[in-house]
Amino acid sequence: MTQKILAQGAEAKIYKIDDKIIKDRIPKKYRLKELDDKIRKSRTKKETKLLEKASKIINSPKPELSKYEFKINMPYIEGEKLSEHLDNLSNKYEICKKIGESIAKLHHEDIIHGDLTTSNIILSEGKTFFIDFGLGFISKKIEDKAVDLHLIKQALEAKHYIHWENYWKEIESSYKKTYSKGKVVIERLKAVESRGRYKEKY
Repeated sequence: MTQKILAQGAEAKIYKIDDKIIKDRIPKKYRLKELDDKIRKSRTKKETKLLEKASKIINSPKPELSKYEFKINMPYIEGEKLSEHLDNLSNKYEICKKIGESIAKLHHEDIIHGDLTTSNIILSEGKTFFIDFGLGFISKKIEDKAVDLHLIKQALEAKHYIHWENYWKEIESSYKKTYSKGKVVIERLKAVESRGRYKEKY
């Protein structure tokens, strides 16, 4: 059995054991242990449920049953982060269409990812897999779905600034075609963006 730490953030440590990924929520020493245990347990349970639901409708790692209350066990997806490879792909625009379709399917089921970036999308054998639902939640609100799109749009502009506008056009187009409320969400996105520009001025 080989163990390798893949990432460690403020909230969790992610490591690989053989062909499994373990997401282990880190204890916070500044919180009372009882409160910390409750928060970590709640967030782990919430993310597990989101992953279970998402994995039924898009390509996403399906969590496995675990006796550990602060850990999520998932299959390891062999592939590359899209953030590092999208610009070099010959089918980059087709991939963006798939991204738009997947986001649309999530939003149709009222799943908000909460951290939509190309770093949280794995490309594996031509398929896009969405990972890390740690900031995700369930919401029917058009505003929350618009903010979700705002995140991926900002991420494209920051990480893929040469092609980002063309990428976004493909994502937006397939999103609207796939999701019945897509046009409404895109209209709200414009309002979200205009509020952001207003704040930057003052």
